This record gives sequence, structure tokens and C-alpha cells, in this order.
Amino acid sequence: MLEPSFVWSLDPALTFGWAVVLGLTCMVAWALNLLALPGNWVSIGAIAIYVWLGPDDGRAAIGISVLVGAFLLALLGEAIELIAAAMGAKRAGASRRGTLFALIGSFIGAIVGAIVGIPIPAVGSILAAILFGGAGATVGAMYGEWSDGRPWRESWAVGHAAFWGRTFGMLGKLAAGVAIVLLVILALLV
Repeated sequence: MLEPSFVWSLDPALTFGWAVVLGLTCMVAWALNLLALPGNWVSIGAIAIYVWLGPDDGRAAIGISVLVGAFLLALLGEAIELIAAAMGAKRAGASRRGTLFALIGSFIGAIVGAIVGIPIPAVGSILAAILFGGAGATVGAMYGEWSDGRPWRESWAVGHAAFWGRTFGMLGKLAAGVAIVLLVILALLV
């Protein structure tokens, strides 16, 4: 049986096609981050498969160093998201119930925002997913705290903190995702 990288080296068009598929997969995976899904980890999986099955040499070859770099960027994005959310919730004194509902609200809000969008060309859906995700986190945290017996004033403080924690965390994760996409594209082109 032929090695996968040997087969790729026989047909440059096939190699180019798979390189394009990898780049597009990483871009789509980045967009999954907007919906509070693990898009950066989808990119890591795609890069790992490409490193394993892809060409060993030539223009479209990428090595393990790109995979490790992308993995570290994904970890950084997760750390930023986790720290921002935890600091916001802790500062406001969120309960577990409030945190859970903030997460659910954030997910629903991000999906609605991506669908509804904001009428700004090219970036409207991205901005809407970020803002609606933060608004969903606010509403979810407020509901969770209120249903746990806290007064509305305290629930509002937790919701406000959830909004900013979710928003800053998401921006950090998105920045890490952009860095992963750029790393892959540069590795494929150089």
C-alpha cells in the first residue's frame, strides 16, 4: 500500500485542494467560536489530520511545529475565556445556578445573534453573535440568580458581570482563533 504523503506528491492539484480544504476548515471552525462551540479545537483536529496524512515536503507541507503552535494558541484562547468569565462571575458573587443559566443564555444568544445579525456589511453577524451572546449571558445569569432567591438588584450585578466576562472572554478566544487561521495559512504558503 502506498503511503498517503507519497500519493499526495504524485498529484499537485490534489495537494493544493487539500491545503485549501484545511484553510477553509479552519476558517469555518473559527466561526463556530461565535456560537460558543469549540471551533479552535476543531481547527486543531483538522491540522493534526493534515500533518499526519499530508505531504512531508513541498510548499503545502506543514509540520508538527505548526500543530504545536496552534495547540498552544487554542489553550491560550481557552484560558482567556475561562479567566474572563470566572473573574466576572466571582467579582459579582454568582451562584452555580446563575453561572449555568449564563452559559445556556450565552449559547442561545450567540445563535440568535448570528442568525439575526446587525446590518453592517461583512461583520454584522460576527458582532451580533458576540453582543447577543453577552446579552444572553446577562439574561441567563439574572434569571439563574433570581430563581435562586436573590433580589433583582443583586441579579442585575451578576448579569452585568456575566456580560462583560462573556464578551471579553469571547474576544480573546476569537483572537486566538484568528491567530490559528493565520498560522495555518502562512505555513501552507511558505
